Amino acid sequence: MVLELSSQAAPGVEKAAEQAVENACHLADMAGATDWSAAAAEDSLDAVDTLAGALAALGPEAAQALAAVTAATADVRHILGLAASDAQTPAADAAVPRRSRQAPKRRGPGPGFQGIRSHC
Repeated sequence: MVLELSSQAAPGVEKAAEQAVENACHLADMAGATDWSAAAAEDSLDAVDTLAGALAALGPEAAQALAAVTAATADVRHILGLAASDAQTPAADAAVPRRSRQAPKRRGPGPGFQGIRSHC
């Protein structure tokens, strides 16, 4: 199902979304694997959860799809030994099966990955 979006966002929404992606790109450009503190990682994961929650308001299908994002941030918090997020987002409430806690297979970028810069 394709959700139909308005041709014009509510006042301030496009500007805020543009600022969010610019800030995310700036952070991605400056932070390497050894540049993170627990507070910085936690704030960034909170931002991801908050954006997923905001987009989940588009409807139940979007919320269900975005639940995987909040599940992933919860996994990263666990891996980093951070406290669980206090934020309860609609995306987090959608029913999506969670992966088991078995030894994970290596996924994602390997050594030398420079990140995605197409939106920056």
